[in-house]
Amino acid sequence: MTDDSDLPLSMGKVARRELALQGLTRLAQFDGLSAKDLLAIHGVGPKAIRILREHLDQEGRALAP
Repeated sequence: MTDDSDLPLSMGKVARRELALQGLTRLAQFDGLSAKDLLAIHGVGPKAIRILREHLDQEGRALAP
């Protein structure tokens, strides 16, 4: 994973690694992506989605419905 990643550590190592492999290392990149598409990525489960939503909400961003 890149040093400039701001993905929450609470998501878990596997989820962060797999998202980074997809080129998703910054919270801003998730704005407008769907939870359904993210759940299709190996290692990304409901907990990771919940954590992402919480952190995106804090930044005024959101996943697509």
